[in-house]
Amino acid sequence: MRVSIDGDVCIGTGQCALTSPDVFTQDDDGFGTVVPGREDGAGTLVREAARACPVQAISLHGPAGEDGA
Repeated sequence: MRVSIDGDVCIGTGQCALTSPDVFTQDDDGFGTVVPGREDGAGTLVREAARACPVQAISLHGPAGEDGA
């Protein structure tokens, strides 16, 4: 599955990085980003992190993903 964060939607709550720190981090301004090389979504609690995002900025796509999660 592919994972991405819509930077125009993210408000920087950090729930993604707290829930799945092996896939998500925060940039210097505090907004969520996908850890380089982890765009494949292989990690722990990725779906939970997508659900925890209060503004639904995280998308999961692909064979094992949920489109638009």
